[in-house]
Amino acid sequence: MHYKDIQDFMEALEEKGLLKRIKTEVDSNLEITEIVDRVVKSNGPALLFENVKNSSYPVLINIFGSYERLNMALGISNTDDIANLIYDIIDMSKYIGLVNKIKSIPKLSRLLKVFPRKVKEAPCQEVVEEPDLDKLPILKCWPKDGGRFITLPLVITKDPETNMQNMGMYRMQVFDKKTTGMHWHIHKDGREIYLKYKKMGGKMPVSVAIGSDPATIYSATAPLPKEIDEMLFSGFIRNSPVDIVKCKTNDLYVPANSEFVLEGYVDVNEMREEGPFGDHTGYYSLKDLYPVFHVECITRKKNPVYPATVVGKPPMEDCYLGKATERIFLPFIKMVCPEVIDIDFPLEGVFHNCLIVSINKEYPGQAKKVMNALWGMGQMMYTKLIIVVDKNVNPHDYSTVAWKVFNNIDAARDIVITEGPLDALDHASPLPLYGHKLGIDATKKWKSEGHSRDWPDDIEMTEEIKELVDRKWNEYGI
Repeated sequence: MHYKDIQDFMEALEEKGLLKRIKTEVDSNLEITEIVDRVVKSNGPALLFENVKNSSYPVLINIFGSYERLNMALGISNTDDIANLIYDIIDMSKYIGLVNKIKSIPKLSRLLKVFPRKVKEAPCQEVVEEPDLDKLPILKCWPKDGGRFITLPLVITKDPETNMQNMGMYRMQVFDKKTTGMHWHIHKDGREIYLKYKKMGGKMPVSVAIGSDPATIYSATAPLPKEIDEMLFSGFIRNSPVDIVKCKTNDLYVPANSEFVLEGYVDVNEMREEGPFGDHTGYYSLKDLYPVFHVECITRKKNPVYPATVVGKPPMEDCYLGKATERIFLPFIKMVCPEVIDIDFPLEGVFHNCLIVSINKEYPGQAKKVMNALWGMGQMMYTKLIIVVDKNVNPHDYSTVAWKVFNNIDAARDIVITEGPLDALDHASPLPLYGHKLGIDATKKWKSEGHSRDWPDDIEMTEEIKELVDRKWNEYGI
């Protein structure tokens, strides 16, 4: 199923006992963060803070903070459901021959529902008012943060050359009632569009939606190719088009079901110091100069909620969004590397610092081929550690993976050190944005790879004895 907006999803969570209303007055300055951090790390519910100091709007948070809520948000029973649907669509062998073409029609019909639908009236424009960000319960999350940050914004821009819209999620530090920072990293699509406007000079139209349906919020975080509209991808996940409406002060289109919309511009000649910010790495990202967003108008629902998230030491709510991306984008990885069986991004790797991948190894050096192919794929270029194991090893079983790494490698032969781009948030490399990465080949080594000795078999019991013990287990009285 899909939800018409975030409040619809909030009500669904409450009906299932997965949301807790907090009526006690709370402060958006640090107090909400400490509450949320404890709740997330104890696998607690989504929270609605109904009484936030100095604001008339409630704060909704931790809506994605469990696998159950994540699956509900995306309208699925398991994130592999979306991956399997993508497999079906991109598997062209299914469309060879008239019979298979006919069989594929129900699956292909889903593609007819993905395109955003323009509307003239929208809930997000029920109220139009002068900009005053002080009215919103924007969080200061951590003690050394440079200020209050909008943490769940859908930042919408338009490429001046192609006229394609882009929607991404970039933190926004509030400077005053009408201005914020715009944290566009050098590798992000929003930054690329900004640089095009910078060459042109003047003002760059930007609109920021706060709150939408959960599939659209997730889509803003997805590492999509720049040619794919995030709202189109949301329509694919929802199996229903996203209604969009033209902004009041610019030509950008925003989700019609947003709670708030900040309309404005970035002056391409203006930069301001932004940060520090307690980030998803578990460390503070440092101060730096970033573009400034000027709010010209705020539109909103008559009775909106303010959605937010808190990032910090994992696991946090954003870890579950990262796990969704792990599963949903596996089919695209397999398109480039068909030998890949499965992947796992450990939560401690904060999205992309560590990847475990199992492969169907068929020729010498294949593990190293896979490492280099993955480092060349989009945001996979940020991955600082890739561990490759054989197809019989479950990459989600960290104990078995560790056993293979600790016992299967010869350091000189099986360690790959390379260099290239790194995430802007990486603090360990001597240089910003650039550094070294490590690959570990923990697969079984063959004679054709220079391993002249016999490789020992794993210790395994026979299936017959396993089945015997299964049948007699209750008799043992253990």
